[in-house]
Amino acid sequence: MKMWSGRFRQPLDAEFERWQRSFDFDRRLLRYELEASRAHAKALKEAGVLSSDELITILQGLERIGKEATESAAFLEDNEAEDIHHFVEKKLAGFIGDAGYKLHSGRSRNEQIATDLRLYVRASIDQLQADLAEWLDAFVTRAEQAGDAAMPAYTHLQRAEPVLVAHWLLAYVEMFLRDADRLADCRKRLNVCPLGSGAVAGTTLPLDRRAIAASIGFTAPTANSIDATSDRDFALEFVNDLSLLALHLSRWAEEMILFSSQEYGFLQLPEAYSTGSSAMPQKKNADLIELTRGKAGRVLGHATSLLVTVKGLPLAYNKDLQETQEPLFQATETLLQLLPLVTGWMKSVEFQFDVMQKAAGSGFMNAWAAATYLVQQGVPFRLAHECVGKAVALSLDKGVELKDLPLAELRQLNPAFDEKFYSSLALDSVLAIHDVRGGTAPARVRQAVTEAKKKIEALREETHAHA
Repeated sequence: MKMWSGRFRQPLDAEFERWQRSFDFDRRLLRYELEASRAHAKALKEAGVLSSDELITILQGLERIGKEATESAAFLEDNEAEDIHHFVEKKLAGFIGDAGYKLHSGRSRNEQIATDLRLYVRASIDQLQADLAEWLDAFVTRAEQAGDAAMPAYTHLQRAEPVLVAHWLLAYVEMFLRDADRLADCRKRLNVCPLGSGAVAGTTLPLDRRAIAASIGFTAPTANSIDATSDRDFALEFVNDLSLLALHLSRWAEEMILFSSQEYGFLQLPEAYSTGSSAMPQKKNADLIELTRGKAGRVLGHATSLLVTVKGLPLAYNKDLQETQEPLFQATETLLQLLPLVTGWMKSVEFQFDVMQKAAGSGFMNAWAAATYLVQQGVPFRLAHECVGKAVALSLDKGVELKDLPLAELRQLNPAFDEKFYSSLALDSVLAIHDVRGGTAPARVRQAVTEAKKKIEALREETHAHA
């Protein structure tokens, strides 16, 4: 029996009926549908709609649905259920009889799906936050292991200045901490409860909406029944947050792919997360991180799909909103599957610190340090910049580094050069002059590692508080 079939005289076209069903993908909401239904049942009892015995029977029936779904995947095979709400009502009535139909008193599927999706997104954020804490911890651990090892930093994909490997890794920590913060902010905004909103105008029964909301961990009931049943901005915000997370993962993956090439040689791909070539026996391919880069495009596409679906909808509920579910589910599951894999990759990758260190000591990456030296001798920076630029050109003509130019030739460019200039070009000196908060001086980086650990621990504590 359909949940809405009373006024219809003719059955649905069979093809249309199959095509419009959402149960094939919204069955993943069963856990949240049961949670919301338990809260509604208790509210019905408080409102005098259910007797104590009916409440117990309904709660036992809901528990049985959850138990059987856990024990057997076949339980969720149903060719008649329109959606997860119809499925639960159908199973409940099958288990406990007509009392099961009482559960739908005073509510609508419009408020049910809005509630289920909020519960789904909330739980997904909690899991993503836990996964991000592990992901971030992998970076900080590798940063500590790197110690004072250096590498080139790049601008315009050209070698720019030397930095500590740890400093480079902590740049990703900052990116992903912002992603975690965005998810936490989204969680605060979505954590209001649509139950009691009815189809559009509010429930027709005297339900205690505040008690319902509190019973399933929401901070408050939604303020407007039209908005509660028709808007999906929480899903849009969440998937847009996921798209930024995926974008950052893609940037990380791209850099790892570049640095693992023979042309860079900065790292060795972990074999547990790589594959070979069916034609070329020598190959080790970066399949996991290439797929990470590729998956980002799909998540960005899901975010766009959600925006386009909702952009032209009038208030209140429209069937179009069913189309917001699959992009939400797919984007979420992509990131939930991906984060543990890239964390394993990050823990396993082998950095070639000797190659990175060697690369950090050549290619005129000490040129800004050379100009800074002249500034410290009283030379205006613009003149110092021009002077060092000429010294670089002279070095290129001779096929040497700045440190190899004779002092006499340097003094022809500017008399401020002296013997101390050469020590300012040493790698440790170049690193040390970036002694500002956020800079790559070793002491600053050690401080940044300590601060990153505190932020990750705070993220873990927040996640545990929601468990």
